[in-house]
Amino acid sequence: MRAMKDFKHEELVEATNNYSKSNLIGKGSHGCIYKATLKNGQTVAIKTPSLGLCKLKDTSKIENEAHILSSISPNRFLVKLLGTNRNPNGHMVLVMEHMAGGTLYGLLHLTTPGSSPPSWRRRAKMAIQIANAVRFLHESKPLIIHRDIKSENILLDSKSNARLADFGLAMCISSYDSLSQLVIDSVSLPAGTIGYLDPGYTTSCKLSTKTDVFSFGVVLLEIVSGTKAIDVSRVPASIVEWSTRLMEENRIMEICDKRVDMPRQMKRAIRCTLVLAIQCVSLDEELRPSMTQVVTQMERFKFSIWPDMIKCLVNLKDR
Repeated sequence: MRAMKDFKHEELVEATNNYSKSNLIGKGSHGCIYKATLKNGQTVAIKTPSLGLCKLKDTSKIENEAHILSSISPNRFLVKLLGTNRNPNGHMVLVMEHMAGGTLYGLLHLTTPGSSPPSWRRRAKMAIQIANAVRFLHESKPLIIHRDIKSENILLDSKSNARLADFGLAMCISSYDSLSQLVIDSVSLPAGTIGYLDPGYTTSCKLSTKTDVFSFGVVLLEIVSGTKAIDVSRVPASIVEWSTRLMEENRIMEICDKRVDMPRQMKRAIRCTLVLAIQCVSLDEELRPSMTQVVTQMERFKFSIWPDMIKCLVNLKDR
């Protein structure tokens, strides 16, 4: 386990203006995120347990996140943990790198101020980066299952590089067979976010790396379509059911985001991406590819029509 810098409580209070609401940039069921400026001028994000969990005396999620991120080597596809602190109440506080680009969810669904639908080049770049993040976790020893892969947990830096974040539900697993199917008997109740959750996990509590593959597939469909994982105005509301139906009816291109023009020469690559996404969300987990296979397939798509994409693919091999 890596040694983490121990920040002083007073420094974090000063950096966040006493955790002022004006510094609050994110809020979820597990914690609150504050933008902060340290004494050395560095801009960081500070994550504290949510008030509700503190009242329940359940700060296990943020403790787990600190444990997971400090137990693995740094990786440029994951948000960096810079250090920790315990406030006067004994609750863990995380100091993370600040991601100025907001969330993938905000970018795709235009909830980030000043955002516009991303180009197809940008989407491909982010998709490959996310795939590499999940592959890194699954190839770690012990392997890590994220359990909450979704567009809200994918953060972007100022150059639109995507990094996987929020490891509050992640699990380290040391025992698995040759097929990478984990030997677990209901370690915990199914956890995650509706719309991204693997149905096989929610019904049988069977957890495996393929659980993350399903969630990644949902994110991939979200990136290509520009629509939400669950949208009650759509029939069916589930992006998985909606996309699968269109694929079965050979209406593949109707899945694609209509807000951005697609050059004719790009259609083949997008079709291949959608086929891969549908494989990832198959109800039969045996038919889902591993994340190593996902990355390999995405590299084989050879987005040669994008000059900087080839450079991106080559760099990813050298991570």
